[in-house]
Amino acid sequence: MDLGLKGRKALVLGASRGLGRAIASALAAEGATIYAAARNAQSADLADGVIPVTLDLSDRNSVDALTKRLISEGGVDILVNNSGGPKPGPAAGQDMSAWASAFEQMALSIFAITDALLPAMIARGWGRIITIGSSGVVQPIPNLALSNGVRGAISGWSKTLAAEVAAHGVTVNMILPGRIETDRLRELDANKATKTGMSAEAVRKASHGDIPAGRYGTPEEFAAVATFLASKQASYVTGTQIRVDGGLVRGF
Repeated sequence: MDLGLKGRKALVLGASRGLGRAIASALAAEGATIYAAARNAQSADLADGVIPVTLDLSDRNSVDALTKRLISEGGVDILVNNSGGPKPGPAAGQDMSAWASAFEQMALSIFAITDALLPAMIARGWGRIITIGSSGVVQPIPNLALSNGVRGAISGWSKTLAAEVAAHGVTVNMILPGRIETDRLRELDANKATKTGMSAEAVRKASHGDIPAGRYGTPEEFAAVATFLASKQASYVTGTQIRVDGGLVRGF
């Protein structure tokens, strides 16, 4: 199936590893030109034809520099907002500086990047804004209060923006990963193993038992959903949240 992505330009944040890297590779395979943004993107082993660009989401000057460059080059057609996750921890007793830092890096940065790149999409009458969230938006994940809280705010922003730009041919959607086999998930499993005294393998097996599919998802499976949302076929899909979690969250 031709997804209509040949010749399109995409900016993928957090593209040096994990979900971002898988999405960048999948879009590139469909013929899109990819700007792969990350703090260490220049040294990452990316797919052929993928252009590495440096971006530190915690540094406003870095965000401004990248958006100015892309605007000068005509902007992009597809924006994949992927901001990673903050450290684990509870909601009670959380330091306010931790909340501020998480919101700056995970939310304010992607709001600013989207605002900067949106006018060119509207002018062309075609655009795709895809934001990677978490299943914690629907069902809060224990000990991930910073992620649950900030991604909840991002969810409200995404839904609001979708309604504002739909008539201009720009779609805005979120994808909510469950337990996808990435470095981030391995770090969380290791953290749980340390806290509980369980082995890493025991934590993994217990986690698999909570998932109806009986396993972790792969980055490639997740990227396939993102690639569809970026396609011409997904032109009537906007304002949605699509979970890719193997059935982990039971509610709708």
